[in-house]
Amino acid sequence: MNQPAEQLNDTGPDTKPAAGFGFWKCWSLSVGVMIGSGVFLLPAVLAPYGSISFLGWIVTSIGAILIALVLGRLAGRTNRSGGFYVYTRDAFGDLAGFIVGWSYWLSILFAVAAISVAFAGYAGAVIPALGANTITQALVATSIIWMLTGINIKGVSEAASVQLVMTILKIIPLLVIIALGIVAGAPENIPPFNPQALPIGEALATTALLTMWAFIGIEAGVVPAADVIDAKRTIPRAVIAGTLSVAAIYIAATAAVMMLVPVDTLAQSEAPFADAARALGAFGGPLIAIGALVSTAGSLNGNILLSGQMPMAVALDGLAPKALAKKNAGHAPIVALILSSTIATLLLIFNYSDGLVSAFVFLISMSTLATLMPYAVSALAELRYSIKSARAWAVIAIVALVYAIVAMAGAGLKPLLWGVLLLAAGLPVFYWTKQSTR
Repeated sequence: MNQPAEQLNDTGPDTKPAAGFGFWKCWSLSVGVMIGSGVFLLPAVLAPYGSISFLGWIVTSIGAILIALVLGRLAGRTNRSGGFYVYTRDAFGDLAGFIVGWSYWLSILFAVAAISVAFAGYAGAVIPALGANTITQALVATSIIWMLTGINIKGVSEAASVQLVMTILKIIPLLVIIALGIVAGAPENIPPFNPQALPIGEALATTALLTMWAFIGIEAGVVPAADVIDAKRTIPRAVIAGTLSVAAIYIAATAAVMMLVPVDTLAQSEAPFADAARALGAFGGPLIAIGALVSTAGSLNGNILLSGQMPMAVALDGLAPKALAKKNAGHAPIVALILSSTIATLLLIFNYSDGLVSAFVFLISMSTLATLMPYAVSALAELRYSIKSARAWAVIAIVALVYAIVAMAGAGLKPLLWGVLLLAAGLPVFYWTKQSTR
């Protein structure tokens, strides 16, 4: 049954959660999931479009901040775990909530597979034997999935602590490159404004879409709300602060790399941060390689944590099999974690037949699309609550909704068709569970 906006605060008394997420662990979950593999390649991807790409970063950052504001406001109304799923179910009912929860769960599974592929690629760059062929790459990717799944199975608090440490460690190399760009960078290396002479609107749309993957994960801090101390206050602050932190790091790091690497070299680079770090001498390459490995592992750990939290939240409401809500002594949803990592591993193996790069591109396209739909529906939920009582928030929700829809439209036909089929595949699960719980 739908709940009116004024009833959403009635979630029972706040109790101290067993896992004890504070502000920084919540912040690190969003930041750690957002900063993954994408940022390490984007300066090279954006170089051919020129410095207009900074406007693309700004557009995407504004969109991400608006989504963070919407999610923060929705999170302030409840202390239940589930994020998108909870907000949608409260606003639009069981079926809508299930579809959004299903979509987001799928996005996490695709993300786990994609990020493990990226981890295997970086591991092969550090230890060439690990990247010798697709079989060894797949073994490395599978191993890191299950290693981090083991940490998450041990307990939610342990997984959150690992996430905080990895987030701090992954930021350090990026800050080093930013500082190096300030000290040793040459502003004349920054590419011309619009070297391809594209129409401004087209150039902005293209660069904004390219940078969108780097912001997927804004929502990570809102999902495990039941394990967050003073969730209604902590989560909005942590998610908004995390998004602002990431936007600043991304824009500054891109500028630093562009100043450190001549544009012709940058456009052809397969490791732009490593090229930028050459100014540090022999120390630079290993720093970036280790930073990339920690960055992808941290993002993977956060996604694995979410892959257990989302189905658990749906199961607790009786809209998914009850076994998915089962927790162990560490308050980890053990069945949901094992099921999620098993499916992600299968996705990984099936897609590796096309090679590492092809697998990564398809998987991130599917993950991005499956996340954008819950963004859009969450914006609709906030619009429903604020349209009459808080017009400024209604405007923010509308802009966030338009942003999500435009980004979905840019995903391409193949991911859209796959997305529709995968959403439809969840409906039998919903109706079967509803029938079995009557």
